Amino acid sequence: MKFTIFQETRQGARQYNQDRMCYSYSRDSLLLVVADGMGGHLHGEVAAQITVELMADLFQKKARPTIQNPHQFIADGFMKCHDAIFNYAANHSLLETPRTTVVAAIVQDGVLYWAHVGDSRLYLVREGKVMARTRDHSKVQQMVELGRLTPEEAERHPEKNKIYNCLGSMFPPEVEIGGKVPLSDGDTVLLCTDGLWGGVTQGELEQMLTGYPVLYALPQLLDRAETRGGIHGDNLTGVAINWHDEDDPSISGLSTKKLSDGEVTTRLNTLASDKALKESKEITEADIEAAIQEIQNAISKYSK
Repeated sequence: MKFTIFQETRQGARQYNQDRMCYSYSRDSLLLVVADGMGGHLHGEVAAQITVELMADLFQKKARPTIQNPHQFIADGFMKCHDAIFNYAANHSLLETPRTTVVAAIVQDGVLYWAHVGDSRLYLVREGKVMARTRDHSKVQQMVELGRLTPEEAERHPEKNKIYNCLGSMFPPEVEIGGKVPLSDGDTVLLCTDGLWGGVTQGELEQMLTGYPVLYALPQLLDRAETRGGIHGDNLTGVAINWHDEDDPSISGLSTKKLSDGEVTTRLNTLASDKALKESKEITEADIEAAIQEIQNAISKYSK
């Protein structure tokens, strides 16, 4: 495989960043995950953190060097994440259950697979156009499908971010399985939270992701969305790749060809590295350490 990859998350105008992201790759398979946590102090972060870390851990165990059934792997992984979050809430007798949206994708054998829960999105952009996009699990999207709103009205609707489907809720999540799409040289895949997609238009996404490599395009899109969000801006997160023809030596990019059969590389952000949490007067170092231990316990229990 050969691709260019970039990921970034920003706090926006919120007190804390409850978004989490990761990517992990073996010689022949690539996993991308973005999660948008919801809940009180630390709980939203923990829900999202459990999700990205558990998905990455499962991938590391099962990408040998490919995933046998990518769609089933993602769906099963989401259910394990849901169970782990729900168990965390029960152990702490929380009145408000931590929740998170999630979108994940796997690329292997030149084919893109994806699934999602909630309104974190995946976009596949090819030759200047969005070829595929996830469907938001939101009340506003339901209104569009019933013909009560146009897509343009939905983008401006004040309740466009109210969702009915997530991990960690009282009800089992409805995992929506996406497509199975062969990638072409030059395709761009973006996974992002609503803080990013809600602050830019689809036309802007198409223009930036087609005209520039993700190393430049994603930071520019984040800048634009963050500026427009202003003092009410949400957390913003994106993970994006440019897909390359592995046989074209003129294109620079990350090649996995030289990785050994069982080697896996993972990049993710953690609670311990969250500057806002560490500087918070409401959350102590002990709170963070306890949450990290809870996350590790969940991963150990549910990644088997």
